Amino acid sequence: MMLGLIHYRAPGDTAEEFVRWAAGAGFECVELRHTDLEPEDCEDAVANTRQLKALLDELGLVCSAVSLGNDFVLLDDDAIAAEVERARRIAELTLMMDCNVFRTEGGRPKDEVPEDRQAEAIIKCVEAALPMCEELDIHLAIDNHGVVSNDYELQLEVFEAVDSPYVGSNMDTMNYRWFGYEVDELPGIYRAMAPWVKHTHMKDGRNARADYQGAALGDGEIPLDVAVQALKDAGYDGAYCAEYEGSEDGDIGYRKCLDWLRANV
Repeated sequence: MMLGLIHYRAPGDTAEEFVRWAAGAGFECVELRHTDLEPEDCEDAVANTRQLKALLDELGLVCSAVSLGNDFVLLDDDAIAAEVERARRIAELTLMMDCNVFRTEGGRPKDEVPEDRQAEAIIKCVEAALPMCEELDIHLAIDNHGVVSNDYELQLEVFEAVDSPYVGSNMDTMNYRWFGYEVDELPGIYRAMAPWVKHTHMKDGRNARADYQGAALGDGEIPLDVAVQALKDAGYDGAYCAEYEGSEDGDIGYRKCLDWLRANV
Protein backbone atom coordinates (compact mmCIF):
# COMPACT_ATOMS: atom_id res chain seq x y z
CA MET A 1 0.00 0.00 0.00
CA MET A 2 1.25 3.47 -0.92
CA LEU A 3 -0.17 6.96 -0.43
CA GLY A 4 -0.02 9.17 -3.47
CA LEU A 5 -1.62 11.80 -5.66
CA ILE A 6 -2.30 12.36 -9.31
CA HIS A 7 -0.67 14.98 -11.52
CA TYR A 8 -3.71 17.22 -11.56
CA ARG A 9 -4.28 20.53 -9.77
CA ALA A 10 -1.17 19.89 -7.69
CA PRO A 11 1.71 22.37 -7.45
CA GLY A 12 4.19 22.19 -10.32
CA ASP A 13 3.62 23.07 -13.94
CA THR A 14 6.12 20.52 -15.22
CA ALA A 15 6.54 16.85 -14.35
CA GLU A 16 9.80 17.63 -12.56
CA GLU A 17 8.25 20.40 -10.47
CA PHE A 18 5.27 18.18 -9.63
CA VAL A 19 7.25 15.15 -8.47
CA ARG A 20 9.65 17.30 -6.46
CA TRP A 21 6.69 18.89 -4.67
CA ALA A 22 5.03 15.49 -4.10
CA ALA A 23 8.17 14.06 -2.53
CA GLY A 24 8.71 17.13 -0.39
CA ALA A 25 5.13 17.00 0.89
CA GLY A 26 5.59 13.38 1.96
CA PHE A 27 3.72 11.42 -0.69
CA GLU A 28 5.03 7.97 -1.60
CA CYS A 29 3.75 7.56 -5.15
CA VAL A 30 2.34 9.54 -8.06
CA GLU A 31 0.04 8.92 -10.97
CA LEU A 32 1.68 10.52 -13.99
CA ARG A 33 0.11 11.78 -17.20
CA HIS A 34 1.05 10.27 -20.52
CA THR A 35 2.18 13.78 -21.49
CA ASP A 36 4.70 13.65 -18.64
CA LEU A 37 6.39 10.80 -20.48
CA GLU A 38 6.03 12.19 -23.99
CA PRO A 39 5.48 15.97 -23.85
CA GLU A 40 4.26 17.57 -27.07
CA ASP A 41 7.53 19.40 -27.66
CA CYS A 42 9.74 16.42 -26.77
CA GLU A 43 11.86 14.95 -29.57
CA ASP A 44 12.99 11.89 -27.60
CA ALA A 45 10.28 10.43 -25.34
CA VAL A 46 12.50 7.52 -24.33
CA ALA A 47 15.26 9.80 -23.07
CA ASN A 48 12.69 12.01 -21.33
CA THR A 49 11.12 9.00 -19.60
CA ARG A 50 14.51 7.72 -18.46
CA GLN A 51 15.33 11.10 -16.95
CA LEU A 52 11.98 11.24 -15.17
CA LYS A 53 12.44 7.71 -13.80
CA ALA A 54 15.90 8.64 -12.51
CA LEU A 55 14.39 11.65 -10.76
CA LEU A 56 11.67 9.54 -9.12
CA ASP A 57 14.34 7.10 -7.93
CA GLU A 58 16.38 9.99 -6.51
CA LEU A 59 13.31 11.32 -4.68
CA GLY A 60 12.17 7.91 -3.42
CA LEU A 61 8.89 8.05 -5.34
CA VAL A 62 7.05 5.28 -7.20
CA CYS A 63 4.89 5.70 -10.28
CA SER A 64 1.61 3.98 -9.40
CA ALA A 65 -0.14 4.51 -12.74
CA VAL A 66 0.00 6.47 -15.98
CA SER A 67 -3.12 8.11 -17.37
CA LEU A 68 -3.55 6.92 -20.95
CA GLY A 69 -5.83 9.72 -22.17
CA ASN A 70 -7.63 7.25 -24.42
CA ASP A 71 -11.13 7.01 -25.91
CA PHE A 72 -12.56 3.49 -25.95
CA VAL A 73 -16.12 4.40 -26.94
CA LEU A 74 -15.44 3.27 -30.50
CA LEU A 75 -16.95 0.76 -32.92
CA ASP A 76 -14.90 1.50 -36.04
CA ASP A 77 -12.15 -1.09 -36.49
CA ASP A 78 -9.58 1.37 -37.87
CA ALA A 79 -10.15 3.82 -35.03
CA ILE A 80 -9.80 1.00 -32.49
CA ALA A 81 -6.58 -0.22 -34.10
CA ALA A 82 -5.16 3.31 -33.88
CA GLU A 83 -6.06 3.53 -30.17
CA VAL A 84 -4.39 0.19 -29.47
CA GLU A 85 -1.24 1.17 -31.34
CA ARG A 86 -1.09 4.43 -29.41
CA ALA A 87 -1.57 2.51 -26.14
CA ARG A 88 1.31 0.17 -27.05
CA ARG A 89 3.64 3.11 -27.62
CA ILE A 90 2.79 4.66 -24.27
CA ALA A 91 2.91 1.25 -22.57
CA GLU A 92 6.54 0.83 -23.57
CA LEU A 93 7.33 4.15 -21.88
CA THR A 94 5.21 3.26 -18.86
CA LEU A 95 7.15 0.05 -18.31
CA MET A 96 10.34 2.12 -18.20
CA MET A 97 8.84 3.74 -15.08
CA ASP A 98 8.60 0.29 -13.42
CA CYS A 99 4.83 0.72 -13.70
CA ASN A 100 2.32 -1.54 -15.43
CA VAL A 101 -1.01 0.18 -14.70
CA PHE A 102 -2.83 2.44 -17.14
CA ARG A 103 -5.54 4.63 -15.68
CA THR A 104 -7.83 4.62 -18.69
CA GLU A 105 -10.93 6.50 -19.70
CA GLY A 106 -14.07 4.72 -20.75
CA GLY A 107 -14.37 7.34 -23.45
CA ARG A 108 -16.61 10.17 -24.54
CA PRO A 109 -20.15 9.88 -25.92
CA LYS A 110 -20.45 10.43 -29.65
CA ASP A 111 -23.15 10.34 -32.33
CA GLU A 112 -21.67 7.34 -34.12
CA VAL A 113 -21.94 5.20 -30.98
CA PRO A 114 -25.55 5.09 -29.69
CA GLU A 115 -25.92 5.10 -25.92
CA ASP A 116 -27.24 1.53 -25.93
CA ARG A 117 -24.00 0.39 -27.64
CA GLN A 118 -21.50 2.19 -25.41
CA ALA A 119 -20.73 -0.87 -23.30
CA GLU A 120 -20.35 -2.94 -26.47
CA ALA A 121 -17.92 -0.36 -27.84
CA ILE A 122 -15.75 -0.32 -24.72
CA ILE A 123 -15.74 -4.13 -24.61
CA LYS A 124 -14.65 -4.24 -28.25
CA CYS A 125 -11.82 -1.79 -27.62
CA VAL A 126 -10.64 -3.51 -24.45
CA GLU A 127 -10.65 -6.92 -26.13
CA ALA A 128 -8.61 -5.46 -28.99
CA ALA A 129 -6.08 -4.14 -26.47
CA LEU A 130 -5.86 -7.38 -24.47
CA PRO A 131 -3.15 -9.06 -26.59
CA MET A 132 -0.92 -6.03 -25.99
CA CYS A 133 -1.76 -6.08 -22.27
CA GLU A 134 -0.96 -9.78 -21.98
CA GLU A 135 2.26 -9.47 -23.97
CA LEU A 136 3.58 -6.49 -21.99
CA ASP A 137 1.88 -7.23 -18.64
CA ILE A 138 -0.02 -3.94 -18.71
CA HIS A 139 -3.21 -3.59 -16.65
CA LEU A 140 -6.14 -1.36 -17.57
CA ALA A 141 -7.79 0.45 -14.65
CA ILE A 142 -10.93 1.92 -16.23
CA ASP A 143 -11.91 5.14 -14.48
CA ASN A 144 -15.47 5.94 -13.44
CA HIS A 145 -15.18 9.30 -15.17
CA GLY A 146 -17.45 11.43 -17.33
CA VAL A 147 -20.91 10.36 -18.42
CA VAL A 148 -20.16 6.90 -19.84
CA SER A 149 -18.02 4.82 -17.48
CA ASN A 150 -19.38 6.56 -14.38
CA ASP A 151 -22.31 4.19 -14.84
CA TYR A 152 -21.18 1.44 -12.48
CA GLU A 153 -23.51 -1.12 -14.06
CA LEU A 154 -21.87 -0.43 -17.42
CA GLN A 155 -18.48 -0.86 -15.77
CA LEU A 156 -19.49 -4.21 -14.34
CA GLU A 157 -20.88 -5.29 -17.71
CA VAL A 158 -17.50 -4.53 -19.28
CA PHE A 159 -15.48 -6.30 -16.58
CA GLU A 160 -17.66 -9.39 -16.56
CA ALA A 161 -17.76 -9.63 -20.37
CA VAL A 162 -14.00 -9.28 -20.79
CA ASP A 163 -13.24 -11.35 -17.67
CA SER A 164 -9.50 -10.76 -17.69
CA PRO A 165 -7.04 -10.24 -14.82
CA TYR A 166 -5.64 -7.40 -16.91
CA VAL A 167 -8.85 -5.34 -16.81
CA GLY A 168 -10.41 -3.65 -13.81
CA SER A 169 -11.34 -0.36 -12.22
CA ASN A 170 -9.82 2.88 -11.15
CA MET A 171 -12.20 3.64 -8.29
CA ASP A 172 -12.82 7.37 -7.96
CA THR A 173 -14.71 7.74 -4.70
CA MET A 174 -16.38 11.05 -5.67
CA ASN A 175 -17.17 10.57 -9.33
CA TYR A 176 -20.11 8.20 -8.79
CA ARG A 177 -21.71 10.93 -6.70
CA TRP A 178 -20.90 13.55 -9.36
CA PHE A 179 -22.56 11.31 -11.96
CA GLY A 180 -25.79 11.45 -9.99
CA TYR A 181 -25.87 8.51 -7.59
CA GLU A 182 -27.17 9.39 -4.13
CA VAL A 183 -24.85 9.24 -1.15
CA ASP A 184 -26.72 6.29 0.34
CA GLU A 185 -26.12 4.31 -2.88
CA LEU A 186 -22.35 4.69 -2.69
CA PRO A 187 -21.58 1.95 -0.12
CA GLY A 188 -23.21 -0.69 -2.31
CA ILE A 189 -21.38 0.59 -5.38
CA TYR A 190 -18.03 0.55 -3.58
CA ARG A 191 -18.58 -3.02 -2.42
CA ALA A 192 -19.62 -4.14 -5.91
CA MET A 193 -16.58 -2.50 -7.53
CA ALA A 194 -13.92 -3.28 -4.92
CA PRO A 195 -13.00 -6.77 -6.23
CA TRP A 196 -12.19 -5.19 -9.62
CA VAL A 197 -10.09 -2.27 -8.37
CA LYS A 198 -6.53 -1.88 -9.67
CA HIS A 199 -5.97 1.77 -8.73
CA THR A 200 -7.81 4.53 -6.87
CA HIS A 201 -8.58 8.21 -6.80
CA MET A 202 -9.53 9.09 -3.24
CA LYS A 203 -11.67 12.19 -3.67
CA ASP A 204 -14.26 14.01 -1.60
CA GLY A 205 -16.87 16.65 -2.26
CA ARG A 206 -20.59 17.33 -2.37
CA ASN A 207 -23.47 17.16 -4.83
CA ALA A 208 -23.70 16.26 -8.52
CA ARG A 209 -23.01 17.82 -11.90
CA ALA A 210 -23.53 21.62 -11.91
CA ASP A 211 -23.87 21.66 -8.12
CA TYR A 212 -20.64 19.74 -7.49
CA GLN A 213 -18.22 21.18 -4.97
CA GLY A 214 -14.85 19.55 -4.40
CA ALA A 215 -13.36 19.16 -0.93
CA ALA A 216 -10.30 17.83 0.82
CA LEU A 217 -10.59 14.24 2.00
CA GLY A 218 -12.85 14.08 5.04
CA ASP A 219 -14.44 17.48 4.42
CA GLY A 220 -17.22 16.39 2.06
CA GLU A 221 -20.19 14.03 2.09
CA ILE A 222 -18.52 10.96 0.58
CA PRO A 223 -18.39 7.85 2.86
CA LEU A 224 -14.67 7.40 2.39
CA ASP A 225 -14.36 5.07 5.35
CA VAL A 226 -16.78 2.67 3.66
CA ALA A 227 -14.78 2.81 0.43
CA VAL A 228 -11.52 2.08 2.25
CA GLN A 229 -13.06 -0.82 4.15
CA ALA A 230 -14.57 -2.27 0.97
CA LEU A 231 -11.16 -2.13 -0.71
CA LYS A 232 -9.43 -3.78 2.24
CA ASP A 233 -12.12 -6.47 2.46
CA ALA A 234 -11.53 -7.21 -1.23
CA GLY A 235 -7.78 -7.57 -0.65
CA TYR A 236 -6.74 -4.39 -2.42
CA ASP A 237 -3.19 -3.39 -1.48
CA GLY A 238 -2.35 -0.89 -4.20
CA ALA A 239 -2.04 2.87 -4.26
CA TYR A 240 -4.44 5.22 -2.53
CA CYS A 241 -4.06 8.32 -4.69
CA ALA A 242 -5.55 11.60 -3.55
CA GLU A 243 -7.33 13.82 -6.04
CA TYR A 244 -8.26 17.30 -4.88
CA GLU A 245 -10.79 19.61 -6.57
CA GLY A 246 -11.59 21.98 -3.72
CA SER A 247 -11.39 25.77 -3.69
CA GLU A 248 -8.13 26.07 -1.76
CA ASP A 249 -4.69 26.10 -3.33
CA GLY A 250 -3.47 22.64 -4.28
CA ASP A 251 -0.54 22.93 -1.89
CA ILE A 252 -2.98 23.26 1.00
CA GLY A 253 -5.62 20.86 -0.30
CA TYR A 254 -3.31 17.98 -1.13
CA ARG A 255 -1.51 18.25 2.22
CA LYS A 256 -4.89 17.97 3.95
CA CYS A 257 -5.64 14.93 1.82
CA LEU A 258 -2.36 13.30 2.78
CA ASP A 259 -3.09 13.89 6.46
CA TRP A 260 -6.45 12.13 6.02
CA LEU A 261 -4.88 9.20 4.16
CA ARG A 262 -2.25 8.74 6.86
CA ALA A 263 -4.91 8.65 9.54
CA ASN A 264 -7.49 6.49 7.78
CA VAL A 265 -5.92 4.08 5.29
